[in-house]
Amino acid sequence: MALRFGFASLIPLGLEVDGVDEGKNTLVVTARSSATTAACPLCGVVSHRVQSHYVRQPSDLPCAGRLVRLRLLVRRFRCGVPGCRREVFAERFDTTVLAERARRTGRLEEIVHHLGLALGGRPGAGFAQRLMLPVSNDTLLRVVRRRALPRTETLAVIGIDDWAWKRNHRYGTIICDLERRRVVALLPDREQATAEAWLRGHPGISIVSRDRGGGYGEAIARALPGAIQVADRWHLMENASAAFLDAVRLSMRTIRNALGAATVDPALLTSAERLQYEGFLRREDTTRQIMALKEAGHPIKEIVRRTRHSRKLVRHTVRGARGDVFRVRQSSLEAYLPVLDAEWAAGCRNGAELWRRLTDQGFRGSQRVVSEWTTRRRRADQMQAQGLMKAPSARTLARLMGMGRDHLTKADTVIVAAVEAGVPGLADARTLVERFQIMIRTKAAARLDGWIEHARASLIAPLARGVTKDVAAIRAAIIQPWSNGQTEGQITRLKMIKRQMYGRAKLDLLEARLIGAV
Repeated sequence: MALRFGFASLIPLGLEVDGVDEGKNTLVVTARSSATTAACPLCGVVSHRVQSHYVRQPSDLPCAGRLVRLRLLVRRFRCGVPGCRREVFAERFDTTVLAERARRTGRLEEIVHHLGLALGGRPGAGFAQRLMLPVSNDTLLRVVRRRALPRTETLAVIGIDDWAWKRNHRYGTIICDLERRRVVALLPDREQATAEAWLRGHPGISIVSRDRGGGYGEAIARALPGAIQVADRWHLMENASAAFLDAVRLSMRTIRNALGAATVDPALLTSAERLQYEGFLRREDTTRQIMALKEAGHPIKEIVRRTRHSRKLVRHTVRGARGDVFRVRQSSLEAYLPVLDAEWAAGCRNGAELWRRLTDQGFRGSQRVVSEWTTRRRRADQMQAQGLMKAPSARTLARLMGMGRDHLTKADTVIVAAVEAGVPGLADARTLVERFQIMIRTKAAARLDGWIEHARASLIAPLARGVTKDVAAIRAAIIQPWSNGQTEGQITRLKMIKRQMYGRAKLDLLEARLIGAV
């Protein structure tokens, strides 16, 4: 049976169709309200007396690829209540049909709102044009701002973190409801006073998850002294890894002596390695110059003035930071290293043959890259613990020492064994870092005090001091199920929306799109 329907079934409910004018790209539907009475907007008394008519022409959803415009006959009624200030009033429609003074029907307004939330101004306007919904980018943003509603739920568990308006220059604060998994507020900066003022307005909050920056912790302690602060577990794991990497960097001179690589023979270096080695020698001269002035008692500001180096470089050098002799970079072979190791172990030592086998598996690099890898691997296999000619970078050493021995090559195993024998403090620091990370994964908070006592006397003592200062929040992070992972995810979403609008959106629009799209 064929389905039959008229235009009355396509227009909003509560309206009756009087006629349809069909154009090439437009349908004009003449309609009127099906009600026979209307209530006065001031006194609420229902009136039957029609004073006059006028026409409204709102837009509606498109139909069959053509624009639809309503020609709506609106009646003016006369209010018969003595003393009412509104003698004549126009009939009102339900807001889901047509709001007061609106130029779009309620259902079209809903589509425009969601387009603005999902795509923003200019991209949303372009997509709306293809959907036969001609609205401008300004209209989309205006609708998003107008329909934005603040969250009114009572908050109990929140996450707070900063986000970048402009990286390294200006930051804001994002606050998320961790129970409902949604953004509840954006603050214009990350000042303690701003966060504290917002927190004081929500006294029902009992748990706050945050990163390990001190600013938010102090604001929470002043505004909500009874709230439980929870440090972010991911940042704790990252802090432990970074502390071990710093320990390796500070021990590089001792490591080179242990590996027999305190002196480098330039004759054995490739051209690229020789350039890096010459740069390292220049950096060493700069380091000696800065440290000589530091030992003479000069402050950092005076050293900067005399050496004309940056304050950042001088400060890092004074604090003991040292660079690597040879800096590693990302290689196109990274994804194929397991395949190369397997082929090498199987006896294939020819660079051209290895390149052909990798090409069959999708490798797009040149043969020279594979040949250089085979040369380095052949030299590495010939190395002995007493005759190493080049120490790996600090980052590479930290990664090798953190890997299981079953996953190391023969040359890497020799390097790790030599470092552990020559610098036993690094082996202890690695063990402490592993204990710390296992403690977080297994939620063993009872081990935290003992770990702090051992770590204070190790190469990762700075990490132990930081844990001691924030021990209550770290203990809560081990015990509590909450973390700042949700907040970090919302920051990623915020960055996408901000970049989608070319970084020009104001705070109210960002907040409207983040909160309204949930």
